[in-house]
Amino acid sequence: MAKVLQVVIYTAISDDAKLAAYAKLAGPAMQAAGGVFLARGVPVAVAEDGQMTRTVVVEWASLEAAQAGYNSPAYQEALAALGDGATREFRYVEAV
Repeated sequence: MAKVLQVVIYTAISDDAKLAAYAKLAGPAMQAAGGVFLARGVPVAVAEDGQMTRTVVVEWASLEAAQAGYNSPAYQEALAALGDGATREFRYVEAV
């Protein structure tokens, strides 16, 4: 299988402190699992029905690698720190 891009769209952030605690743990956890951050932050521009909400794009060697990174103990610790601090949408798309 080709590389996979993990696109995370934050639909709502309700607790900035929880988000900061999550980010401190999540970045290193994803990188340790083989994820490569391609973009993260608020879009510089949007079109059509786009929303100016935090977006993160991570490249993975495969869908299996992405799933292993998500399910890793280190990332699960980051998710626990985030708790109900944000609502997000995860998408996995095959890279071209």
